[in-house]
Amino acid sequence: MLTLVAIAAPIVFAWSQFNQIQRIDLGPVLASAANGTNYLIVGSDSRALVDPNAGDAGAFLATPVAGERADTIIVLRVGDGPAKMMSIPRDLWVTYPSTGEEGRINGAFAQGPSELVAAVSQLGIPIDHFLQIDFTSFAGIVDALGGIEIPFPYPAFDEMSGLNVEGSGPVVLDGAQAVAFVRSRQYTEVIDGSPVTDPTGDLGRIERQRAFLSALLAKLGAARNPSILSGAASALAPGLAIDDTMTFVDAGRLLWDVRGSSPESVELPVDPYSTSGGASVLSLRQPEAAAVIESFG
Repeated sequence: MLTLVAIAAPIVFAWSQFNQIQRIDLGPVLASAANGTNYLIVGSDSRALVDPNAGDAGAFLATPVAGERADTIIVLRVGDGPAKMMSIPRDLWVTYPSTGEEGRINGAFAQGPSELVAAVSQLGIPIDHFLQIDFTSFAGIVDALGGIEIPFPYPAFDEMSGLNVEGSGPVVLDGAQAVAFVRSRQYTEVIDGSPVTDPTGDLGRIERQRAFLSALLAKLGAARNPSILSGAASALAPGLAIDDTMTFVDAGRLLWDVRGSSPESVELPVDPYSTSGGASVLSLRQPEAAAVIESFG
């Protein structure tokens, strides 16, 4: 009997936490992928849950932001082979489905999650489920899991985001440093004693975000300790929003599909592009992009 209770207790707790998650009505714009399941994961830069008096607040509040933007846009594909993920650059130039106007895909999220899902679907990537998480929850999950290990070829820092990694090789980041890592826009490595800022800009940042999320999902999927899982669920629930069709079973299946391994990183081919108004954005590089998008169809 005690064994049964020990097994059931964390499941009941996780279920109760799941039922507290905010739901977003997205049923009309969601669609099933042909074989696997596509999750659109958005990392929001909302500061709504950040305590400005906390010791790690600088990693969240270094850059003032009004409202909410999509700081990270990733498609995670599971269910038809090894899990894989693809970042969509925030500066990708698209046509907004609801208005026909053109703009950065990040601007679609400013019009609401439904518009972002529709914009991604319009690229040829059907979205089965949607997850939106803010920076505070990222930090809480990382801390609940005991940190996330990220390989650093060189020591690295970013004074704007608060990143400060003094060593190289595998480094375990706590919650605040993990957020500083994924938010870093002035990522600077110390190579042979000299600071070298990443020249790839947002594309380099996208690669770091994929590396972080891949490591996070792998560790979360491999977690078996009930107290660790309970802590992760508690940290996740307040800052998470999901589509209204996702069930508790769907969430469990997602963790099962990414258990114990890091999802493969897939790059969406893009090129620099200047709009008629002179804005520097990104466009899909064809035909390479079409082939990659098809693998998520």
